[in-house]
Amino acid sequence: MDGRVRAILIAGPTASGKSALALALARRHGGTVINADSMQVYRDLRLLTARPAPDEEARAPHRLYGTVDGAVNFSVGHYLAEAGAALREAWAAGSLPIVVGGTGLYFTGLTEGLSEIPPVSEAVRAEVRAEAEGRATPDLHAALAGRDPEGAARLDPNDRLRVLRALEVLAATGRPIAAFHAARRPGPLTGLPCTRLFLTPDRETLRARIDARFLAMMAAGALDEVRALAARGLDPMLPVMRAHGVPGLIAHLRGALSGDEAVARGQADTRRYAKRQVTWFRHQAGPDWTWVTPEAAMAGVAAGLWDRPR
Repeated sequence: MDGRVRAILIAGPTASGKSALALALARRHGGTVINADSMQVYRDLRLLTARPAPDEEARAPHRLYGTVDGAVNFSVGHYLAEAGAALREAWAAGSLPIVVGGTGLYFTGLTEGLSEIPPVSEAVRAEVRAEAEGRATPDLHAALAGRDPEGAARLDPNDRLRVLRALEVLAATGRPIAAFHAARRPGPLTGLPCTRLFLTPDRETLRARIDARFLAMMAAGALDEVRALAARGLDPMLPVMRAHGVPGLIAHLRGALSGDEAVARGQADTRRYAKRQVTWFRHQAGPDWTWVTPEAAMAGVAAGLWDRPR
């Protein structure tokens, strides 16, 4: 490690080439690749979440991939604790951390810290979920807007998990979730010099890559992976059960969709998610990120462009 940066952060939409860039940088620096994707932490879905292949993991140390059981609701707080340990391990070994993924909240937690939101008891969580049972997510969002308009305005009306989270915090504390955002614990990278890259592929190229990758996942056995996951009988609201492709493929296994319909749904869901990733980073990530095409980013590895904070 050359000492000029403490970590290189690589974000971007799904299928934009982040993992390949991370591996190239890790090989250049003798670095450690640390996952920052909220689905790739789960061990149940190696194929469908496009985790690095075993031969890729063998070429550089990889951390926080496939370490969490699907039955766990793995929070940002859990991630920061484990990512902080992985960063310290890399630094102690003289290895440059290469943090890569598409989950914006993981990156803001690492660099800006985490809001001090009190824990929600299982009793309150169960009560809120029971009241939400059978109600459409936009209806729940409208109910949230009536009590917490600022918090609701920050959420996608169809993001059921985060809408429920905001309602749970309201029920548990009587205060909107935004009231806790001012108080933050520093993140493990807060104040440290980092290079921050956001990959921006051409839109049509990205759409084609997403569609082709989903087909490749299916050919590699993604349906069997989902079949094994479905057999566990997990809560459908768990993050792993909502991974892109999972709902449609489970519907196919139950006879509700044809195979082609399930694939088309998975591809469309993934394309929409990629669009949301770009929008989120554009509005939330701040000016410290360098937006760069995947080709230019890869060319910059050999040229040493990313060896300094930016």
